[in-house]
Amino acid sequence: MTETETSRYFNRELSWLQFDDRVLSEAENANNPVLERLKFLAIFESNLDEFFMVRVSGLIEQIELGVAEKTPDGMSPSEQIDAIMATVRRLRRRASNLWAETIQPELEDEGVTIRRYADLSTKLQRRATKFFRDAVFPVCTPLMLEPSTTFPFISNRSLNIAVELGGGSAHSLARIKVPDVVPRLVRAAKNRLDFILLEDLIASNLEEFFPGVDIIDHHMFRVIRDADIEIREIEAADLISAIEQSLRLRRFGDVALLEVAADLPKRWRKTLVQRLPIDEEFILEAQGLVGFGVFIELNNLDRPRSKYPNHRPYLNERIARSKNLFSILRKRDVLLHHPYDSFTPVEEFVASAANDPDVIGIKQTLYRLGAESPIVESLLRAAENGKQVAAMVELKARFDESNNLVWSRALERAGVHVSYGFPDMKTHCKLCLVVRKEGGSIRTYAHVGTGNYNPTTARLYTDLGLFTSDQDVCRDVSELFNYLTGMSRQTSYRKLIVAPLDLRERMIEMIVEETASHQRFGNGAILFKLNSLVDPEMIDSLYEASAAGVKIDLLVRGICCLRPGLEELSENIRVRSIVGRFLEHSRTYYFHNNGDARVYIGSADMMRRNLDRRIEVVVPLSDEAHKTYVREQVFGLAFEDNTNAWDLFANGEYVRTSPPKSKKARTSQVLFMSRPAGRLLEG
Repeated sequence: MTETETSRYFNRELSWLQFDDRVLSEAENANNPVLERLKFLAIFESNLDEFFMVRVSGLIEQIELGVAEKTPDGMSPSEQIDAIMATVRRLRRRASNLWAETIQPELEDEGVTIRRYADLSTKLQRRATKFFRDAVFPVCTPLMLEPSTTFPFISNRSLNIAVELGGGSAHSLARIKVPDVVPRLVRAAKNRLDFILLEDLIASNLEEFFPGVDIIDHHMFRVIRDADIEIREIEAADLISAIEQSLRLRRFGDVALLEVAADLPKRWRKTLVQRLPIDEEFILEAQGLVGFGVFIELNNLDRPRSKYPNHRPYLNERIARSKNLFSILRKRDVLLHHPYDSFTPVEEFVASAANDPDVIGIKQTLYRLGAESPIVESLLRAAENGKQVAAMVELKARFDESNNLVWSRALERAGVHVSYGFPDMKTHCKLCLVVRKEGGSIRTYAHVGTGNYNPTTARLYTDLGLFTSDQDVCRDVSELFNYLTGMSRQTSYRKLIVAPLDLRERMIEMIVEETASHQRFGNGAILFKLNSLVDPEMIDSLYEASAAGVKIDLLVRGICCLRPGLEELSENIRVRSIVGRFLEHSRTYYFHNNGDARVYIGSADMMRRNLDRRIEVVVPLSDEAHKTYVREQVFGLAFEDNTNAWDLFANGEYVRTSPPKSKKARTSQVLFMSRPAGRLLEG
């Protein structure tokens, strides 16, 4: 290996691109139904867009400011940019070839065709042109790009048609934005699943925009802009206006990527480079289709054989029959594993509290809120019913700021006590507390989760959630809300571990204690399941435990900067990534502790931002059955997966597992659908 290959850490940005590579591999996976493969292709591009909007734009800013500081793996910002662009170009070529050579023909075999306008019959062309004139032409506005004294603004992630116009010896370039208020897939025929692309329909009717002008050619392009507008040094009272300003500024962020059709002439490419402006190195040539996001529009087609089998989350009958969870929680904790277990009990927990005359208060953190939110509706109803309701709404949740603003205003209008946390930190923990009068006293109930209170993502992301009436946990949650919404300076809690207060220290402490336990008893084991492992101090602690002989199994969906398998450093560490139908999202921390396992679930990944600049919470599991479920199911099934699992090796390569000839295929997510926590734990 080279010196770079044997360094202690992998590069964060390149590790993220490896994750998107694995997403693209699911689009390539012939075992997936064709419409699901298309969805993975769209997700691949969406991920890449966000990567440029946030991570690459940050590297560009570092270069412009003259920052030369190297990452823990030894790469400068410019070296990272070079490696990123080389990798992205390879990935984009793979994606283009996959669509043109494989998926499009398979889609046609399933009776779904994306045709060219020019190939339609005269009758269908007339039908499409009528739609163009009625619904498309009125919302399109051609703008001159060259020559022009001012260059028009080109919005982030927009799909654009560059139109070459002629007239004597002078040539000019105009731009038409493909409107996003019209579906990009236009139905070409009533009785068949034949579609044409909106940009093809527009391009085939360009003469409507430029009557009497020679149209020479047209070409597609997209612009990706810096969307990581930070909020610096503002007072909490100004947070809403600052968020509104940041949303406005995001539209005008610097260009981080220009994606152009390969047939765009050099002359016009140079024009775009100069007028946007952008450096040549941030141009991505796309062969064929530009903008894979269109494939999301096919997701609603009624083609069951072209999709995954329908999954109905499990709802435990005892919970379903109960008028509320409180009577159950007085006896024991309840652990749910979404989306295998239904999210309905979480919604009902808040809904029943809103309607229960004995409930006097509800406190809730809200991070990512969708356009529809039954939980927020319940909080509104609770306030209308005269209960004390407090909501900690994180306005800085990137790309969800608008939804969160809308809901926060609705909550305030209903009389909910809304707070917005800290200007310099995001509140990322997932907490709900219900305060109830029972028999002349007050009792509290809590829910602590790894995922957002969002019904849409609850069907798509794998997350764990704990319901409990453990009064130590509930008091901790109550006191933490005082920290989030008031002036509390509390620095320690009974059972919760909280970042940035003590999560880093406690995690390292437990790694050290597991190492000491191993040296005494010889059975040390650490199992982490998380989205990203980046923090060097945490990685070094795991290295020290591995060097002492502790067996460490890591399930890291995305970025992993730890290098496993290095002799005398990480040879006792396995790293595996699961990429499949559902997005692996739960965070779980397991320490064997000589058989008296310590198990935590929560919101925190092992990244500097999570440990030092966010409010994160992990909660211990006290029920032995829950601990066993985490060990034998959450981790056990993942390490038995021989279908959707990728193992990371010391050279940085991820290798997909495959079932041995003598064994059946085992897919952890499929197995979880048949054995959800609600069924295994509740009987």
